[in-house]
Amino acid sequence: MTAVSNPMNKLSHWYDIISKELDRCVDFWLKFSHDETFGGFFNCLSKDGNIYDETKYTWLQARQVWMYAKLYNETSRFKTNVILNAAKTGASFLLSNVKDPFTMKCSFSTTRNGKAIKIQRTIFSECFYSMAFAELFRATGELLYQTEALTMVDTILYWVTEDDSDLGRPHLPGCQPTNTMAVPMMVLCIIKEVKSLQDRKYPDATDWAIKQILAHRQRNNTVVLENVTLDGKEVGGCEGRLMNPGHSIECGWFLMQHAKETNNEELMRIAFEHFVENPFKYGWDKANGGLLYFMDVNGYSPTQLEWNMKLWWPHCEAMIAFLIGYYETRNIDCLDSFEKVFEYSWKHFVDIDHGEWYGYLNQKGEVNMDFKGGPFKGCFHVPRALFMCEKLLAKLTGHYQ
Repeated sequence: MTAVSNPMNKLSHWYDIISKELDRCVDFWLKFSHDETFGGFFNCLSKDGNIYDETKYTWLQARQVWMYAKLYNETSRFKTNVILNAAKTGASFLLSNVKDPFTMKCSFSTTRNGKAIKIQRTIFSECFYSMAFAELFRATGELLYQTEALTMVDTILYWVTEDDSDLGRPHLPGCQPTNTMAVPMMVLCIIKEVKSLQDRKYPDATDWAIKQILAHRQRNNTVVLENVTLDGKEVGGCEGRLMNPGHSIECGWFLMQHAKETNNEELMRIAFEHFVENPFKYGWDKANGGLLYFMDVNGYSPTQLEWNMKLWWPHCEAMIAFLIGYYETRNIDCLDSFEKVFEYSWKHFVDIDHGEWYGYLNQKGEVNMDFKGGPFKGCFHVPRALFMCEKLLAKLTGHYQ
């Protein structure tokens, strides 16, 4: 790869490719994932769209509702009854099956017809549930959807800032409480999704989330660790040394969006330099290309068995982050990094024959698992990245209307 020499030519080239890839990706999910009998979506799809397991996962059900509603709301060619009705059908499945009205906890997984299989003591099913209904409210104006979104967000904020007794494992004497970055990240994300509903701003929760996130910068802000102590110090052992470059980069563009909305230039700088640029540099596999999944800050082998795999979603997040970085700064280095990720992704993840992306590669970039949908991979990271990159590229090239 050579440095970007003519930005406008490159931007137009990427715009054309990414727009076509978004169409192919959405078409895959429209063709193969809809459950016409029980509602909702089939999540476990083979490389060519065959259903290999009928279990439904709430993260993915809700994310697909959000994705369809987002496309319907913001992209003219997807503003169709097919897309909207699919989103509403998915929402009906969520309303009927996944939430316990007494505890407000959502199932992590259900049977095809919606019977609960597993519940996690985390906030993530609930976060994606709130995102789905917030975006669907924008598409339809139906107050039920707004109420579902706002009520769930209020519950989540109560859990994470006031009483977490319904979350996590039992508090045992040898277990040190930690600040896990995924929690404040998702709090910042859901606030962005719902704060325009009834003009809610959530200033205290927003400040809490940003403070918690920034505490994950360690060692003179050169690394981002997944877990720190509640007072912002390093945790001992493997858990404390764990880095996930893709997760840091995703968090970075969350922060960049907030910095843009609040005209906070210092936060914009921190978000890009500390959460995007540094993790990309230490996370990129210089020998084989691609972002490593997990790393140990002291250079030990991480204990996660998949540590050296290349997963689809960190590359999606990096594409978004570097295009946002270029859009805000016109720094050509952002395009160089974007191009590196783009070329790797199109060479290794894209399936020209069937649509959608492979999700799991080995360290050398060879497909390790060839399914397109599974318990954690659905209609979300790839179409979200393509949608967001298309939108940014459209603005940069004059295609945006």
